[in-house]
Amino acid sequence: MSEPAVTRHSPPDGAPLDSQLQAILLHHEIESFNARYAQALDEQRLSDWTEMFTDDALYVILSRENYDRGLPVGLIYCENKRMIHDRAFALMETSMFAPRYLRHIIANQVVLSAQSNGTVKARANYVVLQVLFDRPDATLHQVGVYYDVFRRVGGALKLAERRCVYDNLLVPNALCIPV
Repeated sequence: MSEPAVTRHSPPDGAPLDSQLQAILLHHEIESFNARYAQALDEQRLSDWTEMFTDDALYVILSRENYDRGLPVGLIYCENKRMIHDRAFALMETSMFAPRYLRHIIANQVVLSAQSNGTVKARANYVVLQVLFDRPDATLHQVGVYYDVFRRVGGALKLAERRCVYDNLLVPNALCIPV
């Protein structure tokens, strides 16, 4: 009696299994990166947050209206890691704002493209909830989309660009902690 023939199943889209595995691993890497990013901000570890960017990174928070019209004006506009660091330093050392807890929820990560040089374009939805110490309820602080460009630095992904495009018409109070 002969053994049954072993058939190799290929993914439904016809892509080789190796490229499918690479895509899954990259998606997981971005998802893990965003979980660490959210945790750093929620714990207000802003110095750790700044280390998640490349030296020439762009970090922008802008409204959906401006984004859709191609207008670069935003609530925050940092053109490199030094500016991101200055923003974090100002928040940690010189700014005064009401104590709060924040929770960043990042979901629906999608890898848009991955280049052989290690550059990856991705997007993800985000929600930021806020609880002020003197109020009993949580409020929706901001909701939007991250448009990201990642670059490998020393084998690890870092943000070369993060555009935080918020959907809410108004930000309810001061934008203290980054999104």
